[in-house]
Amino acid sequence: MKGFTNRWKDFPDYIIGITKEIWENRGVGTLHDYYAKDIVVRSPMGIQRGNAAVMASTMATINEFPDRELFGDDVIWSDDPDFGLLSSHRLITRATHTNDGQFGPATGKPWTVRVIADCAAKADCIYDEWLVRDYGGIVRQLGMDPAAYAQNLIDAEGGPKTCARPFTPDQDIDGGYNSKGNDNPWGQRYANTLQKIMDLDFHVIARDYDRAVNCEYAGGQTVLSHDSVTQFWLGLRSSFPDATFTIHHQIGMEDNMLPPRAAIRWSLDGTHSGWGAFGKPTGAPVHIMGMCHAEYGPFANKDGPQDATIRRECALYDEIAIWKQILMHVPSGG
Repeated sequence: MKGFTNRWKDFPDYIIGITKEIWENRGVGTLHDYYAKDIVVRSPMGIQRGNAAVMASTMATINEFPDRELFGDDVIWSDDPDFGLLSSHRLITRATHTNDGQFGPATGKPWTVRVIADCAAKADCIYDEWLVRDYGGIVRQLGMDPAAYAQNLIDAEGGPKTCARPFTPDQDIDGGYNSKGNDNPWGQRYANTLQKIMDLDFHVIARDYDRAVNCEYAGGQTVLSHDSVTQFWLGLRSSFPDATFTIHHQIGMEDNMLPPRAAIRWSLDGTHSGWGAFGKPTGAPVHIMGMCHAEYGPFANKDGPQDATIRRECALYDEIAIWKQILMHVPSGG
């Protein structure tokens, strides 16, 4: 890899390797080497600027969850001559809530969730990042309700007018990566499927997904087959029926010994104006940052594509960031 040390056999090896070194091997100080000094890291809960902020949050997480493990499930990546490499890194992470911290008094409970991180890199250095952790899944496994947890955050931070705002596009900072991904057909196929779902064509699920599709979804959900896929996407979309769906980055990949895969980073922008996964409509303006991975396999549906359908899907958004935006909303005259 141009500009990278020969320690790494390829880009996925680099991404998985530095992740383990930093977070599992407690090499927090190596963030000086692996993360740009002025890196921009966006997550649904907010935006950070600089590796000092990343180091502070990393230490807090390690303290609260000292046995935390991060397993690299996949790295779907693209290469742009102007902006460098972009990895969409899917992880399975598990830990025990051992010490007091962000998630409240220690419960001693274990949790396992998915994470997707999009990291842009040049010359052995991550310089721009988008990250979605399944905080809703963690909260649920610790025995809390996501809406109640979000309300507690708002109260602890001084109320709706002074609490820390979840990420919205008006806060964004240009971190330097402005590529849209690649034009591989598997990425375009998955983008087309998601666009149709967001355009309310839920029939596409029975066509484009294998009947035995296995899915990992926000909220720590593991589900099977078409009805569960429909319930997940419909529950989200019906809560924000006027929202605009935007694809910000897409990658398709074909590798030896792996199925065709795709990675999509997207957003929804609209109002909480419908009944769905987020309860009674409030009219709150909401921005949702989402990330998805899909794997394709050879089994076809009778009425769908005859070459392949989606066999695995991981789709993440942050329930806590969504609930926080809903609960921060103060109606006119309220």
